[in-house]
Amino acid sequence: MSARNKLNAFHPSSLIPHPLTCRVFCAVPLTEEVRESAARHMESLRASLPYVRASWERPEKMHITLKFLGEIEESRVEALSRAAERAAHEAESFTLSISGAGAFPARGNPRVLWLGIKDETGGLYGLQRALETETEREGFRREQRPFHPHLTIARLRQPEGAREVATLHQDTGFETLSCPVSELLVIRSELGPKGSRYTEISKHKLSAR
Repeated sequence: MSARNKLNAFHPSSLIPHPLTCRVFCAVPLTEEVRESAARHMESLRASLPYVRASWERPEKMHITLKFLGEIEESRVEALSRAAERAAHEAESFTLSISGAGAFPARGNPRVLWLGIKDETGGLYGLQRALETETEREGFRREQRPFHPHLTIARLRQPEGAREVATLHQDTGFETLSCPVSELLVIRSELGPKGSRYTEISKHKLSAR
């Protein structure tokens, strides 16, 4: 190693520790009835078209994402939970309908299979807006993209069979189920060789009606 490289290797800046980060998002949970029905739907598709290469969502991990923050410093998690608490306090509990089945994109080879969400009362959109406002107050960036909630059940990895499974998914449909929502979650996502693992950081009750 040259003298210059030796100096660079022990430059004081190289000794400054980088802040620890974690991958986080805010979401509302689903009922067990919705999870079980989604699991049966996915299993039926897989059994009918076993050759289709897809990453199927595990029912226990299914949720409705309201805000994905990505990697943030661990020291800011407490601020995020404070924002979630205020947003939850502003919102009343509400009920969604899980209904309908579709695929993205609509043209070409589908890459995502999803279940629809109907927010007749506007409760979900109200909670999402409150969360954006409160997280911005804590210094987090406001999401600029429109909020279009849905439940992803599969990501299709290859074109072979993609159109067939998407057509079967849509033709089969998904029976309408009610999904009461009474809490907002802050969740940590850790990526691994077997997929992501979720850990609940904090839970925030919505105001009762």
